[in-house]
Amino acid sequence: MQRLATMFSLAAMMAAVPAAQAADPLYSQPAGYCLQAENAQLLSIPDNARLSTEVVRLMDHAVAVAEDSRWVNSSRPVFVWASEAKAACGIAYGYLKTEHRDDEFLNKCECFHERMVQYMN
Repeated sequence: MQRLATMFSLAAMMAAVPAAQAADPLYSQPAGYCLQAENAQLLSIPDNARLSTEVVRLMDHAVAVAEDSRWVNSSRPVFVWASEAKAACGIAYGYLKTEHRDDEFLNKCECFHERMVQYMN
């Protein structure tokens, strides 16, 4: 009975905390994770070939982190942000391969990669 009461208490507490706060202890801005994402440095790279190289670099780093058991098994959300970064960077790279610069995914790629690196330190 005690265990059941504890589970219900825990569930109630988790429901009361917004998902963003529960997943991210650095969360402090209600506006979201990527306040700087609207002005990503990636957007300032005029050459698509150079931009693709940089996006692939960020994506490769995120993939390496997402496959590293040190971060997969960590209590920090490094793995979560690595997974988000590799997905966003992969989508941005896919668009770049068709000569389309998708600002939203370029912003997300850089932001999620930065979040990943923040939690690694």
